[in-house]
Parts: sequence; C-alpha cells; structure tokens
Amino acid sequence: MSSPPPVHAWDEPEGIAPRGTLVVLPGRGEHSGVYERFGRRLAADGYRVRALTDPSPDPTTVTDEAAKLLRDETLPGPRVLVGSDTGALYAASLAARGTPGLDALILAGLPTAPHALAAATDWEAELDQRTACPTHRGRLTSDVSFRRGALTDPAPAELPALDGISVPVLALHGADDSVSPLPEAARAYRALPGVELVSLAGTRHDALNDLTHRTAAATIVLFLERLRLFPDLAPIAVREDLA
Repeated sequence: MSSPPPVHAWDEPEGIAPRGTLVVLPGRGEHSGVYERFGRRLAADGYRVRALTDPSPDPTTVTDEAAKLLRDETLPGPRVLVGSDTGALYAASLAARGTPGLDALILAGLPTAPHALAAATDWEAELDQRTACPTHRGRLTSDVSFRRGALTDPAPAELPALDGISVPVLALHGADDSVSPLPEAARAYRALPGVELVSLAGTRHDALNDLTHRTAAATIVLFLERLRLFPDLAPIAVREDLA
C-alpha cells in the first residue's frame, strides 16, 4: 500500500476563530506547495487549508487522503473540497460518490476532454498556457519539484457524473483558458443544476494562480461566507438599484 501523501497546512492567525476547512487537490505536475499563496490568503480570512499533491500518478492514495481529511471532525466545518485542473475531476468524483464530511465543492479550470494536449514547444509555451502572473511563472520556473510537461498528460478517461453531485458548487474558469476553453467548460457545467460558474477575465488555465488570483480568492471567500450562513447560498453583499 502506498504511504499517505504529504499535506501542506495553513491555519488561521492566532486569536482568530476558524471558519471552515479547504482541502485542495492540485492539477497535473503540481504539488501542495504550489498553493502556498492561495493557502496563506484563505488562512488569513480564518479558513484552514490542507493541500495535497497531484492525484494523477496515484489517484487512490491521494483521494483516500482527501476523503480522510473531509471526515476529520477536528477540522472545522464547513469542509470544502477544492480541485484545480485534473484535481477538479477527482474532486468532482469524490462529490458524486457522496463522500462523507463534504459540504461544498470548488472547481477551477475543469478539463473538458480526456485527450492530451499537443506538446508545448518549450517551457515558455507551457507557462503561457498555465498563467500570465509573473510571480507564479517565476515560482514554477524555479520549482524543482514541479513536473514540467505534465499538462500534456491525458486527463482521466471520462468526466465524472456532475449531475450526481448534491452539494453546492462554485466553478472558477479563466476566460482565456486555451487548455479547457470556457465555452466547453460551460457546456459541461450545464449538467450540474445550481452550479455557480464565474469566469475570470484575462485568466488562463491556472485559475487560482493567475493575474486574478486575488479576485479568485475573494470570490471563494464570498462563497464560503454564504455557505456558512445560508443553506440556500443567499447573497450577503447585494448591489442595490438606485434608479
């Protein structure tokens, strides 16, 4: 049996009551440390973040660990599964199976086809597919643990049965995603009643780590705050019509 994957953890600041827990499943080639900026930002707002590694090489071990974290009653609720790229597919599969302890799902850059991409001609071309954020591009370039070229690996053979998901779902997708174009993602999400699909302008495939990473994080916090307060996800901040 494979050993449990390493888990990166970010907790709320001392003296702040925890408001919930996010369990992150990264995408192809990534590892938990890639989500440090995301983890620190959400933790600053009171949410505990637990990030695993790319499930693709060993799906059973990584998804079993994610399910274990979701069942862990020492972690504050609501407990929310976050998946990026193929991590979104594995997260959706866990939700469709009714994994205990899961209160909501956040999917970013959902792949819409199982076939592999054409190989990027060089590292700069792969970076261009992933992100336009200079900070994140520099992080990936200097990261010896990041697996270059993984974005061309085929996704799991089939999309999970999205219509079998019963928990609230927030979907974030880059408007400039060339790996999984937004119109294709929107068609896939139509199978999921009640999903909230938010497109991010000027954003490529790594929707949580692109130029709009602050907007992505803020959108997630707004979703989480609504989830905590209202079973029907009623809005908290309401734009009033002054006409």
